[in-house]
Amino acid sequence: MASVPKQDVVEQNDEFAKLSWRERISYGAGDLAQNLIFGTIGSMLLFYLTTVYGISAAAGATIFLVVRWINVFWDPWVGAYVDRHKFNPKVGKYRPFLIKYGIPLTILSALLFLPIPAVRGNIIYAFLAYMATAMVYSMVNIPYGALNASLTRDNDEVSTLTTVRMTEANIGNLLVYTFLPLFVQLASPDKQLKDIGFFGIKLHLGNYASPKAGGAYFLVMAIYMVIGFAMLLFTYSGVKERILPTKEESASVKYSDLFGEIKRNKPLQILGLFFLIGFTFMFFGNTVWPFYMQYNVGHPEWMASINLIGSIPGIFLVFLWPIVRKKIGKKGFFYLFLSLFIAGSLVLWAWSLPGFKDQTMLGYIGRFLQQWGLTAATGYMWSMVPEVVSYGEYKSKKRVAGIINAIMGLFFKIGLALGGIIPGYINAFFKFDGSTAHQSASAMMGIQWSMIWIPIVLAVVAMLIMSRYPLSDKRIAEINVELEAERKAKRV
Repeated sequence: MASVPKQDVVEQNDEFAKLSWRERISYGAGDLAQNLIFGTIGSMLLFYLTTVYGISAAAGATIFLVVRWINVFWDPWVGAYVDRHKFNPKVGKYRPFLIKYGIPLTILSALLFLPIPAVRGNIIYAFLAYMATAMVYSMVNIPYGALNASLTRDNDEVSTLTTVRMTEANIGNLLVYTFLPLFVQLASPDKQLKDIGFFGIKLHLGNYASPKAGGAYFLVMAIYMVIGFAMLLFTYSGVKERILPTKEESASVKYSDLFGEIKRNKPLQILGLFFLIGFTFMFFGNTVWPFYMQYNVGHPEWMASINLIGSIPGIFLVFLWPIVRKKIGKKGFFYLFLSLFIAGSLVLWAWSLPGFKDQTMLGYIGRFLQQWGLTAATGYMWSMVPEVVSYGEYKSKKRVAGIINAIMGLFFKIGLALGGIIPGYINAFFKFDGSTAHQSASAMMGIQWSMIWIPIVLAVVAMLIMSRYPLSDKRIAEINVELEAERKAKRV
């Protein structure tokens, strides 16, 4: 009897596999890792650069702009490279990237906050460090996204996997947006005893907007990076790749397939636009939140407690996502939670008014609603990427999960960039001055536009985009059955 090629053995995996809880949790650890490693950059880098590091708001925004334009050309190349990468029966096709590039990503991310006088205020160093970090991040993030589509075709399993991974992602968000500013303030100089706005707890917090706080940022960031890499190791060791292109399909992948997928894959076009808009207003809020708390509300010491309440929906209410989706459908899901985001944003706006700044309950309510809507809308859309991959395979007869995830990652990163770039330029336009303790009314109005009004407008646009999404659950289930039957027929 002739021996069966290794590649064919791989293809006989159960493509509609039910995932174990260990595998679900292991995969989700990768989201936690990337939030710890790269989420810290999205949340704090612009604030750090324009206060502690000492460059202007316009210079910081320009750094974000140039690096993201580099990513526009870099990410598709990474996607094609990942799809052409040969399958190793022992370690898989996508998993090796998590370790090979996770190590330099960990180091580079920490070096962004290097606290030595020789580089402080050096725009060239900030640009090169951020560019290198962003490029290496693509070598981890794109294979990780492709790995998601290789685990199973079962739509219910993908939905469950998404709830698990987003729970872990939001634990990462909790560590980044709630505890990171608190830890940095605890490690910063010029400490004062302050009420953090949570059950009367008082802590000695330093000034994390001071040029002397550089060492505090580096210490906390370095610890976060190491924990993040440990989570990548957990993902690497705990998942199994089942749905993979054949050697012939991998060899046939070209950079130009990127343009073919965008042209013929309408669900990809719609979901990509939704990613772009969704992550733009998400990172608007993430970028401006420290500014908003520092200057418009005037209580940066409350950031940890307010963010702690805001993290509750993304960790403890994620189990409701599949239930809500079954009740009101995919589109209704996004309409509901984007509306909650808008409601929460309006409450946060009211909180910044002169008569309400000391009312912590408004901060709790506003952040809770805003983050519930935001984490649900921007989290659950990741569950739709595997169905876009399957639709692309159905139309082109090529499974280019890497390229499609590169496209989705590109929209994500453009949104991330716009969310960091535009607020920086808005700050510059409205005369924000990071060297002063108090801002002008004009500067605070610019922060308000970035935190409240522009994200609300973009949330409405996101609803309109999602109304055009063409794939129903029934149709994608039919496509997956057809694809599996075609693969079985090829093996006979």
